[in-house]
Amino acid sequence: MHTHVSIPGRAHRADGARTIHRALPEEVPVAFVFNGTTQAVMMATPADLADFAYGFAVTEGIVTDLGQVEDFEIAEHAQGIEARFWLRKDRANALSERRRSMAGPVGCGLCGLDSIEQVHRAVPRVSSGLRLSTAELSQATDALRDYQSLHDLTRATHAAGFLVPGTGVTLAREDVGRHNALDKLIGALIRRSIAPTAGAAVMTSRLSLELVQKCAFAGIPTLIAVSAPTGAAVRLAENAGITLAAFARSNGFDLYSHPHRIIDEAAHVA
Repeated sequence: MHTHVSIPGRAHRADGARTIHRALPEEVPVAFVFNGTTQAVMMATPADLADFAYGFAVTEGIVTDLGQVEDFEIAEHAQGIEARFWLRKDRANALSERRRSMAGPVGCGLCGLDSIEQVHRAVPRVSSGLRLSTAELSQATDALRDYQSLHDLTRATHAAGFLVPGTGVTLAREDVGRHNALDKLIGALIRRSIAPTAGAAVMTSRLSLELVQKCAFAGIPTLIAVSAPTGAAVRLAENAGITLAAFARSNGFDLYSHPHRIIDEAAHVA
């Protein structure tokens, strides 16, 4: 399936109207199926779907390592796509723990949960020796722009990147949904045997509760974004041991939790 499509339209501006063709991102239903049972259906950009599926399985707590997956396949249908997992018997109980009963729109990673308690589920506490300089953090969102080819075409997608100290952004994924982009990034790390504890996640979006939850389950110790966090995201990040940095731009950033992972080089030299 294509990630974008060219659509004709009519642009109206102060200097008049004209016919245009815009590249727009596609979004399709993606069903996550575990041992024959559909666990969730999410609207997503049809790219990097294996990464998306594995990232979702980890951040939902369904699997904790690749050895628990006996088989996996992507099946395309006219109406959408299925990501099919066959899990070891000892993971069968996970199928009923986080059931979702409806398709989630691209702006919300928590839609369709069975109960309020599942929204505030307990998350692991992240422990990592990761350290980033203030310069690396300030430059993180600018560096991520080099990986946003779909956004360059459409101006309508989010990105999640992996920032490694001393190296920069080494990997990134895009999607119409910010939480989908992060799941794709986490899945890509896991499938490539890259330790999530070795870097920080960089987001083009605001920082919401579900993004912090996903980082906690993946073991990512630092979460950086170009926009603001919610209060719930800050509280969860503090409890989960995650460093939360927002409004990250070339001229600086805000820190909201666990600032010990950020090294102020200027202060250190002084």
